[in-house]
Formats: sequence, structure tokens, C-alpha cells
Amino acid sequence: MRELRHLFVTVFMAELAVFMVAPAMTDVTMSAVCPGQEECSLAIYLSGFQQAITGFGSVVITPLIGSLSDHYGRKSMLTIPLTISILPLGILAYSRETNFFYAYFVVKSIVSMVSDATIVCLALAYVADNISEEERAAGFGVVSGIMMASFVFATFIARFLPTSLTFQVATFMSMASVVYMRIFLKDKIDDNEIDLTRPIFKIAPNKMPKPSKKIPSVGDVICLLRSSETFSQLAVVAFFQGLCDGGLQSSAMFYWKARFHFTKNQYANLFLLIGVAGMISQLILMPLLASRIREQKLLSIGLFMSFISMFVNSIAWSDWVPYAATALGIFIYLAHPSLRSIVSKQIGPNDQGKAQGCISSISSAATIISPLIFSPLTAMFLSEEAPFNFPGFSMLCIGSASMIAFIQSVMIKPAPTLQHCTNSMEKEELA
Repeated sequence: MRELRHLFVTVFMAELAVFMVAPAMTDVTMSAVCPGQEECSLAIYLSGFQQAITGFGSVVITPLIGSLSDHYGRKSMLTIPLTISILPLGILAYSRETNFFYAYFVVKSIVSMVSDATIVCLALAYVADNISEEERAAGFGVVSGIMMASFVFATFIARFLPTSLTFQVATFMSMASVVYMRIFLKDKIDDNEIDLTRPIFKIAPNKMPKPSKKIPSVGDVICLLRSSETFSQLAVVAFFQGLCDGGLQSSAMFYWKARFHFTKNQYANLFLLIGVAGMISQLILMPLLASRIREQKLLSIGLFMSFISMFVNSIAWSDWVPYAATALGIFIYLAHPSLRSIVSKQIGPNDQGKAQGCISSISSAATIISPLIFSPLTAMFLSEEAPFNFPGFSMLCIGSASMIAFIQSVMIKPAPTLQHCTNSMEKEELA
């Protein structure tokens, strides 16, 4: 995997910038929106609203960028999300006062629609371009492991840096990832496909393609979903897994703050343990198991352990319980690369960006729905007006999404077959 090292460095730096500010965001949000309060429904609703807006944009943009990367190359399209990700970090690096926070909120919502899902989508498509099918599960695991390594390192840095300096360092790392990627990352060149080798904005007049040939339609996505029964089942798993992940993102930190009064440093400690579990899972366990256990089984194991983790968190009786539950992450993080690897093997080499974008789009659609369900539910059961005394009820409901995904995963056929989807773009080109 030597040819992938520059991708790994790029992903590491880009995700480092994102994860570095995560432990501080709850306190920054609370200080800007509800200063001096331990519980704030408005902060929960704002977080959920931003997540819904991000998901809505990602549903449309991620498959578009993924499909365009099949024609113009991964590097060209990866430049877009990496570059615009600098903007929201720069705002909070300058100031975290209320007005600047709301400016960040607006810019971050717009930027996340383009960047959050597409970076992972393009990274996975790049890996699929450069390694064989037999190595893809391990390769996708390494990508996830690199992200977890950046998560651990970023959390460790955030644990000791003051909040103001944290945002400044994150902004610098975000800029560095763009520069490094543009200098060192190379696209795989296929001489038989001229689209992969020509720049987007410098096309010879006699080779100018019609825009309609490069923009995927809803029919293209439907074509992928109908290309195999396995792909459709994976789409269902991706949706409910995204529903669970989205619920955690919008509600977990507010739940822990209200339940156990977690601060930035406690979040950092918790995230550090989560990251270590993820690194062990992706960089050690996944490569060992991928060649011995079918990916469908690894997917099911990860989803089931996700439900167990959410159940334990929902009934947490002490502040050490969330820390202990992070040990299950060693198995939980097997799910994502297993899902993506199975998806990759369902689609031909010329549709990898579109396929990964389609799955990312489905997951993003789940994040639109997730905060609409779980943010009000979390706020209700953390308030004094809860229907019954069960502060972690929303966490249990979030876990139920993983259980549904698990049930669907055990019904996936064990022998995926390679499919090729004749999409709208290809039909136009043939005509």
C-alpha cells in the first residue's frame, strides 16, 4: 500500500483539524448560546438542526462529487471539500463570541454539506482504485484506522491546549492538508479513460463534454440500488447505521454533560479512549480478521456491539460507565470498513466513486432524520418534564437503530457478485 501513503497523510491532517476542536465545541456552544447553564435545549436543537442541514446537502452533493471523481480524478474533486473546510475553523480561531459563533454556525452548516461525507467517500474510492478486491477490506480498515489515529492525536492535543489556541492550530492543519495533497497525491491514470487525466477547467474545445453526461441523476442512484439484492440490503444497513451515528452526534455529548456534568477535559479523555479502541480495531484487528472471517459476519458483529454499547450508556449509573463502554469500540468499528468493502465488490471499477457516494448519500439522509427524532427526545428526557424518569431513554432508542441494521445485516447473501450499472451518462455516450 505504498502508493496510498500520501492519501493517508492527507486524511490524517484533514481529520486532525476536525477532531481537534470537537471536545471544546459543546462548551463553546453553551457559552455562546446559554452562558452559565448546564442544560440548554436551544444548544441541542441548534446542533440537531445543523446536522439535519448537513445531511440534506450531503444527500445531493456526495453522489455528485463521487460520480464526477470517476471522470475527473479523485485529487481534483478532493481539493474542493478540503479547501472550504478551512473557513469555519478560521472564524472560531479569530473569536468565539456570540456573533462569531452564529457566523461559524451558518458557514459550518454550508461547508459540511460539501465536505463531511465527501472526504471519506473520495478516500475510499481512491483506495479501491489502487488495491485488489482481496485487500479492500483491510485497506478500508486502514483508512478508518488513520482517521481514528488522527482522532486520538487530536484529542490528546485538545486535552492540553487552551481553547483559543486549539482552533488556531486546527485551522493551520486544515490548510496544511490541502497543500500536502496538491503537491504529493497522485491520481491513478488509466490511458483508456481520457476523463481521468484531463483537468476540469481546461478542456480542449473539440473534447468538451456535455454537462448532462457528468451529472448523475436520481435514476443513476436507483440503478445502483437495483444492480444487486446485496447492494439494496447494504443500503438499508447504511441508513440505520447512519441513523444511530447521527443520533450519537446530535445528542450524546449533551446527554453526558447533563447526566454527569462532563467538561472539555472529560470529553477529551473519553474521546481518547474511543480513538484508541478504534485504532486497535482498524489497524490491528481488522487486517487480521479480514482474511479469516467473511465481511458480512464482521459487519454483523460491529452492529450488534454498537447496540450493546448504547444500551450500557442508556442505563449508566456512574460517570465511569461511558469510559468502560468504549472498550466495545474494538468490535463496533469493524462495521464501517466491512460495509464499504462489500459495496466496493458489488460495483465495477469505473463506478467506485458513484457507489461510495451513493452509500454516503444514504447515510447522510439518515442524519437528516436523526436529529429530528433524537434531539427533541433527548431534550425531553433530560428536562424536569420527562414523561418518566429515564434520562438515557433517547440513547436506548438510538441503539435500536443499530439493532435494526444488525437484523438486516444477517440476511445479506454471503457471496456478493460484481455488477455493472449502465447509467444515464453511459447511455448518452453510447448514443
